[in-house]
Amino acid sequence: MLKTSTRRIFLPAFIQPLAENNQADGKNQLSKLDLLQPLRQRLDKIEIQNRKLAKFIAKLIPAQCPFERDIKLFGRTIVHIPPMCKLNPLYNELVYLRFRALCYLVDQCGEDIQSYC
Repeated sequence: MLKTSTRRIFLPAFIQPLAENNQADGKNQLSKLDLLQPLRQRLDKIEIQNRKLAKFIAKLIPAQCPFERDIKLFGRTIVHIPPMCKLNPLYNELVYLRFRALCYLVDQCGEDIQSYC
């Protein structure tokens, strides 16, 4: 509703609604559109066949969601910084890559991975 000096104007009266099937098609197309899908597929296709690469990945990708913090001032929470895993759209793929690297180190190389946990 738009209020003018003399009358109220109801905007829905001027806007023509879309047909129901057009709305459904638009929502399905948006949900199917995933710009990060090629990158996700590349991360999933990485094969770990090298000890140095496995160690590098295990050190590079953290074991837990980093940086979750509450910033407090005089005992009151001013800002809550969410964990990075909630902000990173590739977090699941990166954690799975780290898991595969750790599995390679244990299964193929026979290393103790407690230092990476």
